[in-house]
Amino acid sequence: MEGVTVVSHPLVQHKLTLLREKESSTKSFRELLKEIGMLLCYEVTHDLPLSDVEIETPLAHMKSPQLAGKKLVFAPVLRAGMTFAEGMLDLVPSARVSHIGLYREPKTFTAVEYYFKAPNDLPERQVIVVSPVLATANTAVAAVDRLKEQGATDIRLVCLIAAPEGIERMRGIHPDVPIWLAAIDEGLDENGFILPGLGDAGDRAYGTK
Repeated sequence: MEGVTVVSHPLVQHKLTLLREKESSTKSFRELLKEIGMLLCYEVTHDLPLSDVEIETPLAHMKSPQLAGKKLVFAPVLRAGMTFAEGMLDLVPSARVSHIGLYREPKTFTAVEYYFKAPNDLPERQVIVVSPVLATANTAVAAVDRLKEQGATDIRLVCLIAAPEGIERMRGIHPDVPIWLAAIDEGLDENGFILPGLGDAGDRAYGTK
């Protein structure tokens, strides 16, 4: 599917299977979510620009590559997106963080915003939206809408799992936003949850109902 990358790395797939298990504890779920976040971050940042800088090793002077330009912005969709992003921050600790508070209204599935905070120079940075589950895509679409309102132009989306319906909606509304994920599941149930899925990522990460 154009604009969609499914990360099939064995470690990603193994950890995703453990994450899906209904008997996984809250602690294990958070740890796995963080670990997969780090692994997917490695994939989504594979083409970041580099520039050579001059350094001194203990033995010699040399030119060596380092990241060029402004630092990344991770934009987790709260709640579970925050734990997902923590693994990414371990890999890129200098990144900025934009917090996007959205929840899905249970009857209409409409995304409702309750919090938004972002760096004021988004147009100069690459923004990676972090949302564990892409089901109806309403919250992901709303997050990207909001970031674009603030001037972001280079946006990527990272998810754990997605339903085909969510991918189709996201790509239809924001075709300029590529998607990285670990699995495409069968579809949605009548409550808008992904099947076979992994349940409510926020509830499972934080032990709530």
